[in-house]
Amino acid sequence: MASYAVGDLQGCLEPLQRGLDALAFDPARDRLWLVGDLVNRGPNSLGTLRFLHALGGAVQAVLGNHDLHLLALLLGGRSPSKKDTLTEILEAEDRERLTAWLRAWPLLHYDPALDAVMVHAGIPPGFDLAAAQAGAAEVAAALQGPEGPAFLSAMYGNEPRCWAESLDGLPRLRWLVNAFTRMRVLDADEGLDLTFKGPLAALPPGRRPWFDGLHRDFATRRVLFGHWAALDGKGAPAPCLALDTGAVWGGALSFYCLDNGIFHQEEACP
Repeated sequence: MASYAVGDLQGCLEPLQRGLDALAFDPARDRLWLVGDLVNRGPNSLGTLRFLHALGGAVQAVLGNHDLHLLALLLGGRSPSKKDTLTEILEAEDRERLTAWLRAWPLLHYDPALDAVMVHAGIPPGFDLAAAQAGAAEVAAALQGPEGPAFLSAMYGNEPRCWAESLDGLPRLRWLVNAFTRMRVLDADEGLDLTFKGPLAALPPGRRPWFDGLHRDFATRRVLFGHWAALDGKGAPAPCLALDTGAVWGGALSFYCLDNGIFHQEEACP
């Protein structure tokens, strides 16, 4: 049995299938970890969801910002943006089945045996593992509960910027969603700067990457994340692993074996 983590798919089904073939992936034996953003911007979001759904218990995913956006379109009454490539899913006969499958995934996954954490964007500033698990569980409860559609409709926005334990209701949930699925850099007050998307070399003054100064809980524990394609898999200090290498933007799709630490890449999404 082997466990493979793969970077942001964003509807790039063909390189995913090529990579799994190259790795001799067997869903009866192996496990596939997905760092989120399974859909959107790429050519085959519907096929990607159907393929992953068919893998059954071999898959372990976390939700990314594009996945939450799709759920907001399907359940929360939101309208697509001009750049979305999600129409096929919205019109698919099996959209309810795929929606239920996607909605069930968390924002954070931790495997004690592998001592590895997987999130889409990053670990919220100052959070230890227990706090991160609790924050992700709060969002999951809101997403999967009866108020899920209302939450999805209202989760958009960049405020509040800073965390406080006293945050309550939608502002608290929105901050947690932004930290887990949209965060790249922090400002001098540990606030989320959700505007910067560039490489580390272009960081504005007073900004630092979220992984600079992680809680000591993560000093030796692997943290697998995606979302930041401009890193191109580089710049995150060990044991953090940046897996988004921009497959949908002409880069590569990256695979990482959690058991032996070996990387594999496939050419960009056609």
